[in-house]
Amino acid sequence: GSKKSTPYAAQQAVEDAMAKAMEHGIKEVGIKVQGPGSGRETAVKSVGAIEGIRVMWFKDITPLPHNGCRPPKRRRV
Repeated sequence: GSKKSTPYAAQQAVEDAMAKAMEHGIKEVGIKVQGPGSGRETAVKSVGAIEGIRVMWFKDITPLPHNGCRPPKRRRV
C-alpha cells in the first residue's frame, strides 16, 4: 500500500525505534540502511535530529551483485 513506503512512515518508524532505545537506556546507536527508497533520506535525517541518542556510524548494506544473475528481459509495451 501507499502508506508503508512514504517518507512520513519511515520517519515514524525511526521515532518509535529511538523511543524504545531510550526506554532501555541506550545512548549510542549505529545505523544500517538497506535499499533505495523515498523514506531513506528522511529516516537518516530524523535519526540525527533526536536528542539524547548519539549516532556512532552509518552503514549502507544494500546488496550489490558483482555481475551475478542475468536480469530478466525488458518489458515491451
